[in-house]
Amino acid sequence: MKIAEIREIATNDLVERIEAEEVNYNQLVLNHSISPLENPAKIKQLRRTIARMKTELRQRELNNK
Repeated sequence: MKIAEIREIATNDLVERIEAEEVNYNQLVLNHSISPLENPAKIKQLRRTIARMKTELRQRELNNK
């Protein structure tokens, strides 16, 4: 997900999306530890997407103060 797409998401939806993506990420890592994934780069991609979303959420918090 690109940063432009993340900026279009409402704050409440962004918080819910972060929680859902973190659960998905943890499940993906667990599955990968049990049996290798076809595309292990997906873990890295998902981790970076979560970081982008958290960064945008933090910027919104700082701008509202």
